[in-house]
Amino acid sequence: MRREDEAFRMFRESFNNADGRFHLLEHRVPVEIQKEYFTYSERMRRSKSFAPLSDAQTEVLYAQLQTGEASVAEKKYMLTSLAVSCSVKAFRMLKEYAGQSEPDVADWACLALAELRIALETELSGEKQMFISTGLGGKDGKMRFYVLFLAEKNVPFKDYQRRVIEQEFPYMLAQAGCETESLTVGSQYVELLSLIPFRTDIKSLLEGLIAECNQYGNFLSYRFTINNIKELTQEEINEAVRENGDD
Repeated sequence: MRREDEAFRMFRESFNNADGRFHLLEHRVPVEIQKEYFTYSERMRRSKSFAPLSDAQTEVLYAQLQTGEASVAEKKYMLTSLAVSCSVKAFRMLKEYAGQSEPDVADWACLALAELRIALETELSGEKQMFISTGLGGKDGKMRFYVLFLAEKNVPFKDYQRRVIEQEFPYMLAQAGCETESLTVGSQYVELLSLIPFRTDIKSLLEGLIAECNQYGNFLSYRFTINNIKELTQEEINEAVRENGDD
């Protein structure tokens, strides 16, 4: 089995074999910020001086947060303190703040709210909760993926081939329960941003898209790039096209 096939298999099985309720971080938050937040949160929770906030302390902390006078570091500390307090009052405050947070801590507030929501649901329901976070986020139980498809042998697409892609991709994705958020057809490549259900066999889905289009001429390569971290830059796309031409 090729390494790519094994990666797709493991990704799919991780959801099929999981037992519990999934929580998906819907906002796009850079992976670096996610790592920073959860490291910070865990360190706070493990601190010897850590103690859950009382309702009175929660109100004082939130009032300080709302003044707008705190530094970014202070805001991060206050938001994380509210998140690890595991109280309903703190959840209401974080939810309110996340909806109007300042740009410098918007991602941090989103992560704090997500962490507290899962902690409360675990405590109240007794059901196992699973948190899924990716750089591109998701919506309504679907993960957002960026896919770059390439022209076969880098031969520029003809007009009719572009029309085939623009018609077949959204139709077939919808048939599979996916949503097409954006579809860009370049001269030698196709960019797709799509919301895909957790348990979808992604490899089979994408290869099916290619096969369907190739019925009208073998113009799409079976070589594609997919990730749920970020959209590729034009420079990265150009490099992928060059590598495709070198094969």
